[in-house]
Amino acid sequence: MAGKKMAWLHSPITGGALLVAATLAALLWANLAPEHYHHFWHATIWQVGAGTKDVHSINLHAIANEFLMAIFFFFIGLEIKRELLDGELSSVKKAALPVVAALGGVILPVVIYFAFNGGTDTARGWGVPMATDIAFALGVLALVGSRAPLALKVFLSALAIGDDLMAVLVIAIFYTSEINFSELLYGIIGLAILGAANRFGVRKLWIYYVAGLGIVWMGFLASGVHATIAGVAVAFTVPSRRGMAMNDYLEKLKHLMHSLEADRHDKADVLSKHAIKTLRKIKHLSYEASNPLQLKEKALHPIATLFIVPVFALGNAGIPINQEIMSQLLSPIALGVGLGLLVGKPLGIYLFTRALVALGIGALPEGITWRHIIGAGFLAGMGFTMSIFITDLAFIAEVNQLTSKMAVLIASVISGVIGYILLTQTPKVTEK
Repeated sequence: MAGKKMAWLHSPITGGALLVAATLAALLWANLAPEHYHHFWHATIWQVGAGTKDVHSINLHAIANEFLMAIFFFFIGLEIKRELLDGELSSVKKAALPVVAALGGVILPVVIYFAFNGGTDTARGWGVPMATDIAFALGVLALVGSRAPLALKVFLSALAIGDDLMAVLVIAIFYTSEINFSELLYGIIGLAILGAANRFGVRKLWIYYVAGLGIVWMGFLASGVHATIAGVAVAFTVPSRRGMAMNDYLEKLKHLMHSLEADRHDKADVLSKHAIKTLRKIKHLSYEASNPLQLKEKALHPIATLFIVPVFALGNAGIPINQEIMSQLLSPIALGVGLGLLVGKPLGIYLFTRALVALGIGALPEGITWRHIIGAGFLAGMGFTMSIFITDLAFIAEVNQLTSKMAVLIASVISGVIGYILLTQTPKVTEK
């Protein structure tokens, strides 16, 4: 019963609803009290460094974008690693369809963006329309209900994870400016330490947190490589193997459970020393039989989707809707980002998937039609969180940032609505 009551914490609808609420709140706040909104997020809390050189101002916006989003990317890294090890990306046969679909959903939006911005000083924003917001996409898909086959949910999830992996690589390679290699080496040494800890069977997760934050994250942050990449890198060092076979676990558990027989009829709230010791052993035994990566992914899911992403939206989606911004809606940035998400995403996913099937390399999962693929493609066009994140990396001028964010917001809403309508109007396919 308790599990059912807490199921809402992991529901994609809950995460999507909170993201919508945070976005609307940010828009209202930024337009009703623009000075207060800007001061709240950008006022200096403290400074790192001394004098006039190497001073780094810390504000709430930086905390949300560089620290909290590093934790979010750590969660994304856990998802990617799980999928690569034992999920829809764990074999060439499984991964072919969603990965190729994700590739199409990356390439075509980039082509469309360059069609409007190629050769200009805004060309750097090409990474903005390539991203998919997994929280929004799965949230809308959940609203579709039984009209969306389970196979479609699996396909869209794997596609979004593949998309995230490509976005991480793009951020690491193309949106890192100057690199301080001595500081980067410090972070890499931290990763080497964590990799060795994993290799030698260290399963205490606090070691990965301390070294991940104190060495890897700090090193990457100081090096110029965006700190969120540290989150993904650390996630790949988290142990993904069980420390004990299930058969051994059950045998030892039976022995421990048997030793508790003497306390079976004890109704006292204060446990005996023997009972306390035995329960601790059961707890330790259960941890040894579990997969640390899966445990941490499940624990982080509500933190990432119900706190970090809404806070990020609240601090980044505050777009002042004024004449200057509205006049930019037909600018190359807005058209490149908007059409990249709204047209490039679904068209690229559809065309690349169609080509793979036509070549006989892959096949549509049972119960999925081409209309489902198109509908999922539009849901993938909801770039929101990742697109806005890349916007801040791609553009320096505030007007370009705001224009891109407005285009992301408009395109994401339209894509989501079209995808929802297409999928709810798609006839159910009887699965054999």
